[in-house]
Amino acid sequence: MKKRIGCSALLLGLLVTPVLLVAFAAARETDTPEAETVGKVSGIPQRMLSAYQTAAAQLPDEVPKCQGMRWTILAGIAKIESNHAGGRTTKDNGDITPHILGPLLDGSGVGGNTTRFEDTDNGRWDGTAGAERAVGPFQFLPSTWEGTGRDGNGDGVKNPHNADDAALGAAVYLCGNGRNLGDRTQLNAALLQYNHSQAYVNDVLSWIDRYSRLGDGTIRIGQNATGDARTVINAALGAIGAPYSWGGGNAQGPRRGICCSPNGKSGAEITGYDCSGLTTYAFAQAGISLPRTAAQQSQVGKRIPAGRGVGALKPGDLVFFAYDPESDGTIYHVGIYLGDGQMVNAARPDTKVRTEAVWDQGFAGGARLL
Repeated sequence: MKKRIGCSALLLGLLVTPVLLVAFAAARETDTPEAETVGKVSGIPQRMLSAYQTAAAQLPDEVPKCQGMRWTILAGIAKIESNHAGGRTTKDNGDITPHILGPLLDGSGVGGNTTRFEDTDNGRWDGTAGAERAVGPFQFLPSTWEGTGRDGNGDGVKNPHNADDAALGAAVYLCGNGRNLGDRTQLNAALLQYNHSQAYVNDVLSWIDRYSRLGDGTIRIGQNATGDARTVINAALGAIGAPYSWGGGNAQGPRRGICCSPNGKSGAEITGYDCSGLTTYAFAQAGISLPRTAAQQSQVGKRIPAGRGVGALKPGDLVFFAYDPESDGTIYHVGIYLGDGQMVNAARPDTKVRTEAVWDQGFAGGARLL
């Protein structure tokens, strides 16, 4: 198994001299490399795409039993409900102006509705006390929002006219008490709960499938990362192309490694990084000292179990791989999570630092330090 020889989990802790880490006075300010984004390909405004991605990543903290939530599910609903807040402006904080308001549900037949829905919010969200209106990019009734609404952008307000709040609220609503949305039957049931029309569900599913075919690596890497997480990611991405060196790299950057990997590859003449050398360097740029080996690094910060899946990770988290994913003592590799199922890592001898999809084999969860 080639992926299992990338970085020593135990030996390097004995062979490599610990380095005193110094908090750098100024973090690196280099921008994340540009790449064609899913938003550009699909017509989803970038700020709305960010809201869908962020909500999917936040969901495990809201509904731990829910599985299979993906940004594409939220995008499929928002496409049908509001064309991704089309014709509106979405501010940096997620607020959408002007507000998106559905027809007045007063039983008059306008918009196809013949059932009256009595007002529940005194016009706070829908602008009228005469009856209810569906509101926001996900078209929540105020009565539904009262129980489902979430504060996705952390400003202390649960606002259905905010892209982050609405996306997280929709994710929570779809999950119920803990569905597996990776199962097509359960996803169908969740969408029927959202709108009890199979024609509606089929339309949403067609958009989910369309967005899902856009492929990996098309979303700009690390786009949701800010602060120290962005500093760590930028540092790691700045090392792309550096050669893998067994035992190589430290808090100051690429260094010659040692001899030898399990398959006999020596890093003694190679200036570069091994997996934990790269993470040690990247986190040092944010003033964070890491122990030297992958297994040791798994014991730092808030541990994210493998059972929560890749969706529980946030950009800047460490991501681990093990011979036995249920035993941290068998961890042999570490990378840095970038978002959208991607990581940056020094994979193994005879490769270079690179970005790639998080490996399915041996995925052992992550750790959050930021």
